[in-house]
Amino acid sequence: MSGSAANARIVAGNWKMHMGPSRARAFVEAFRHPEGREQVEVLLFPPAVSLATLVDGLRGRGVQARLGVQNIHPEREGAFTGEISAEMAREAGARFILVGHSERRQIFGESPDDTARKIAAAFRAGLTPLLCVGETLVERQAGRLEEVLGRHLDAALSPRGIRDRIHDGERFLVAYEPVWAIGTGETATPADASGAHAFIRSRLESLLGDGASGIPILYGGSVKPANAAELLNAQGVDGVLVGGASLDPVSFAKIIDGAP
Repeated sequence: MSGSAANARIVAGNWKMHMGPSRARAFVEAFRHPEGREQVEVLLFPPAVSLATLVDGLRGRGVQARLGVQNIHPEREGAFTGEISAEMAREAGARFILVGHSERRQIFGESPDDTARKIAAAFRAGLTPLLCVGETLVERQAGRLEEVLGRHLDAALSPRGIRDRIHDGERFLVAYEPVWAIGTGETATPADASGAHAFIRSRLESLLGDGASGIPILYGGSVKPANAAELLNAQGVDGVLVGGASLDPVSFAKIIDGAP
């Protein structure tokens, strides 16, 4: 492991805008947690409309998976049509929240300040933030990996209140999301993942001191059954954030089975 205090690997699935309630129900009915992998922490981030279906379905089948949402508004409530608050997400059964995902930054124009406000809102409501950081292909080709990752981490963790929460023991996760290796034809190697994770770990230590030791760092670049085991065994990789392969219960189970 990377030096985080956690011993178990984490396998998280981001369903994005897929899997409405009927497909979520079918997923739960078909999913089988691999034997001998009970130590792997499984997280699922469905669309908000499927959250209740998963809460009921997972409870009924005894599946050990924890749930999160893909987005929140930083305010508790108000005239924000189409939004949900962290408090609403928790009441509905979520315990985690994705923040800073590249699609939120690139498609919806979310700023570093937006990300920090959502992290603060998550802590306020008792949700665990999973912060995504990563560079584009253009940024990588320009040799700007450390600059970009550092900027993302600095902005997210700059508010004193957020750092205090982490120092006080509230859980916080980071995922390295190499945007350059998602849908571009480029492939990230375990060495690529380890190098980026080492920088993230170092930056977290400079920002948080001892508070960084318990933060798991996940890898989130086109993880599939064919490469999951190699990535999960790479130096500094505490888990994986899975996209498309998490939509299929068999593929997702194979990824979990690849965890050491």
